[in-house]
Amino acid sequence: MTKKISKPKKSCPSCKILKEKLSRSLADYDNLLKRITTQKEQINKMATASLVDKLLGVLDDFDRAQDHLKDKGLRMAMSQFLSVLFSEGVEEIKALNQDFNPESMDCSDVKKGKKNLVLEVQQKGYTLNGQVIRPVKVVVGSG
Repeated sequence: MTKKISKPKKSCPSCKILKEKLSRSLADYDNLLKRITTQKEQINKMATASLVDKLLGVLDDFDRAQDHLKDKGLRMAMSQFLSVLFSEGVEEIKALNQDFNPESMDCSDVKKGKKNLVLEVQQKGYTLNGQVIRPVKVVVGSG
């Protein structure tokens, strides 16, 4: 003999409260999962930006060595190094002969020349996936 379970004819007040609590708990859990995913992505981006920033210092050293040595092998290695960085979303900020942009450039000196025009790049700057990770250090015209 099996016992038949019947649905209650009237919904009880405590059932409504429990359903609401369950619904809120499920929504809170869903929001928690979304927040954790977002935080993981942010941590990953920050770690990548930190690593790329350190690698850019090495690239600067290679660049200075290449200016001095003019070595074909070093130039090939630098080219490969740059292609790896570019494949990961790193882009060089173009500044020479551009109007000064304080969002992506640091002015290190001012010289005679067309007002607010970048006359010289002292250190290259880069973005990672559209975010400036190192601004360009530039010399700007005073007008």
